[in-house]
Amino acid sequence: MAEGKEKKLRRSRRLTEDERKLWRAVTKDTTPLSRARMPEPDPAMPSGTVLPVEPTTLSPMQSQAARPAPPAPSRMPGPPPLTGLDRRLSQRLARGQMEVEATLDLHGHTQERAHGALLDFLSRGRARGLRCVLVITGKGASPYARHTLHGADFYEVPERQGVLRSALPRWLNEADFRTHVSGFQPAHPKHGGGGAFYIWLRRKR
Repeated sequence: MAEGKEKKLRRSRRLTEDERKLWRAVTKDTTPLSRARMPEPDPAMPSGTVLPVEPTTLSPMQSQAARPAPPAPSRMPGPPPLTGLDRRLSQRLARGQMEVEATLDLHGHTQERAHGALLDFLSRGRARGLRCVLVITGKGASPYARHTLHGADFYEVPERQGVLRSALPRWLNEADFRTHVSGFQPAHPKHGGGGAFYIWLRRKR
């Protein structure tokens, strides 16, 4: 019993003045993690006791800020613009000297149906390895309906009210169409003249 009381007294005794001086000498050159969180030494604590350090807890916002930002997703490059036709090919098309490999007639289609039918026709044609296809839009009702209007360039004529004829050049410049098409121009009279277009497809990948 006496031995137990002696141990209890040793555990609960106060630090001596020499022990306090030794503690101050040991801790004077140390840098605390946080002055607000660093516990003060207890005079009643025996010498050699290791003081616990309160762990630092980051808030969710601080944790998120410390986490490295994910890399920005790379944007997929869009299809190239229409490159047009080289001079020799354009001349051969204007003279009706090129063989048409497939034809799509859009007569009677609404704009919505014509748009979808045209994209499907061009994508399937390119998948087959075709290069020169013909799309017939119609010339529209006007006093000049018999005029062929063919050549290397496309001209918008105010007197013509052909909705599909006017819409087709705009459609071919859309990204979905540029994936398959490299250029186009009005057809020769024997292929429909101003109411039809030659469309030159890109090479099959």
